[in-house]
Amino acid sequence: MRFRPLVALCLFIGPGMASAADLVVSAASSLTDAFQSVGKAYEAKHPGTHVVLNFAASDVLLRQIASGAPADVFASADQAAMDKAVEAKAIDVSTRQDFATNRLVLIVPKDATVRVTSPADLKNAAVKRVAYGDPASVPVGRYTKAALEQQGLWDAVSAKGVLAQNVRQSLDYVARGEVEAGFVFATDAAIAKDKVTVAATVPTPKPISYPIAVVAASKQVAEAKSFEAFVQSAEGRGILARFGFEAP
Repeated sequence: MRFRPLVALCLFIGPGMASAADLVVSAASSLTDAFQSVGKAYEAKHPGTHVVLNFAASDVLLRQIASGAPADVFASADQAAMDKAVEAKAIDVSTRQDFATNRLVLIVPKDATVRVTSPADLKNAAVKRVAYGDPASVPVGRYTKAALEQQGLWDAVSAKGVLAQNVRQSLDYVARGEVEAGFVFATDAAIAKDKVTVAATVPTPKPISYPIAVVAASKQVAEAKSFEAFVQSAEGRGILARFGFEAP
């Protein structure tokens, strides 16, 4: 079976693609729907600001920022990507804050014919393909690998692995029935509940937390800090909660 690439969630924002008046927010793919709503709410309170949202896997976003792509705010789906941003001097460390948490879930297609109720079931011969983010560059992949290693299942599951470029691609593979199961965040499963079923919530060795920070090269530091503050405000957290995110 051929795996069709997921249509990009956003276009790479290169030089000249964002105007000086734009506030560019580079955010993890799992934040797509929530941050679209957050961006609109922020613009409503700040009529002179246009929020440009750039979604991709957290490590990909960091590489873009480190390569000079315009960005004012970076929101990651795990601490590892933000730690790399610190090492690369890509963010203002003093602005780093955790703003949301999530859960890892195992999902199957809505019309699944193979019974999967726990990660252990993925060892069954009937399960041929399991989708998850590439641990080398995608936070959900790192969480998945750590969780399966904790359960002694990583070798068996990774042998059937279909690596996704971001969490939404993993979701898409399952929703289209191209794999028997996959790992995504609970918030991603919720937006596709008509196409996928949550088979199990998977414990992770470390909590799934989302950090946010102002990009070191931002030309709009005050606006970037204002956006970060809005994300953590009662209104911002209320929006995140509607999409299933929990407070840190």
